[in-house]
Amino acid sequence: MTTYEAMPYHLETERLLLRPWHESDADELRALVAERGTGKTLTVESVRSDIVDMLTATRTTGIALLPIQRREEGDFIGYCGLIIGRSTLEEPEIAYELFQRVHGNGYATEAARAVLDAAVATGRKRLWSTVATWNTPSLRVLEKLDFERDRVVTEEKAGELVWLTRSLA
Repeated sequence: MTTYEAMPYHLETERLLLRPWHESDADELRALVAERGTGKTLTVESVRSDIVDMLTATRTTGIALLPIQRREEGDFIGYCGLIIGRSTLEEPEIAYELFQRVHGNGYATEAARAVLDAAVATGRKRLWSTVATWNTPSLRVLEKLDFERDRVVTEEKAGELVWLTRSLA
């Protein structure tokens, strides 16, 4: 089994800071999840518990989903990072979600580019992403980052998903 370096947990771009989670992020993360419109309401306590679980997983796996803050405004606008998701620790998935109010400003692409660089620094050779076929904005972000379609599958809960991959070599 290949061992990988832990990814950096503090990433900076021109406009963004990506950093480890704090329990104080629970209200904002809860609001972000609520924007999905699934009708599922999370409590602040359950989200705090999820944050603790994410921090524990980060220590175990060496990869992380990181909150995104705008540098100038200092506000939480979403998250981006590497997860096991539907893939593996050796070839993790890149994941991101941002508040709708900040869509269309290039933040997802900027954050994902920083996470790609962090993935390269771990020694990994390939990343994956899974995106619902209806999610054109996310598919555009991945296209800008040179991800290529691998296949389309149908999952009972998620519906049609596009699997995309990107070589890091």
